[in-house]
Amino acid sequence: MIKIAVTGPESSGKTTLCKSLSEHFKTPHITEFSRTYLENKNESYNQADLDEIAKGQLKLISNKEKKIMIHDSDFIVLEIWSKYKFGNTTKLIDKLVKKNLFDLHILCTPDIPWEEDPLRENKYDRDYLFKLYKASLNRYKKHYITVSGLHQDRLQKSIDKINSLLIF
Repeated sequence: MIKIAVTGPESSGKTTLCKSLSEHFKTPHITEFSRTYLENKNESYNQADLDEIAKGQLKLISNKEKKIMIHDSDFIVLEIWSKYKFGNTTKLIDKLVKKNLFDLHILCTPDIPWEEDPLRENKYDRDYLFKLYKASLNRYKKHYITVSGLHQDRLQKSIDKINSLLIF
């Protein structure tokens, strides 16, 4: 099985890309657990909530039903979110981000218009956060590609890369 994680700053096209890849490869995409968790939380969140989100996301990753699994999140998201919001990260997130749980990360560039969403917080820091994502992927030696531009261009580059993984 090949596990793909789509990552990047808020409002950079991750979910749209996941849905299109899911359609193309006729496989379900795994949604980001953080959205479900935060939508059901009646109060503001704290750093301990990020560990709960990490545990929930890990359970979703354990699902091994299809040849290709496309995940709309990864632990780098939680690492950067935790450091940016709280100034550090937790032991659990640190441990999970260092593991090689995915065969490919697709890093989405925030070069598309911002879309409002009550759960999004960083409208003006997307370029800065993108640099943090790229640095983290490099630091942990993750296998990744960067996609940018129009959705069709992002999708085609992602499909081509995933197809190259299927050959081996």
